[in-house]
Amino acid sequence: MRALAVVAHQGGWDEILMVAGPILVIVAVLAVVKRRVDAQVRDREPPA
Repeated sequence: MRALAVVAHQGGWDEILMVAGPILVIVAVLAVVKRRVDAQVRDREPPA
């Protein structure tokens, strides 16, 4: 139980990861979606 208490209070880095982790996942998913949409738009444009 003592090890769990030490891991839970390490100066706030674990709380930062709990916030930053999901934000990074959302940013990564949005980047992938944007690439796919841009590729679809490029494919649908008529050649010049």
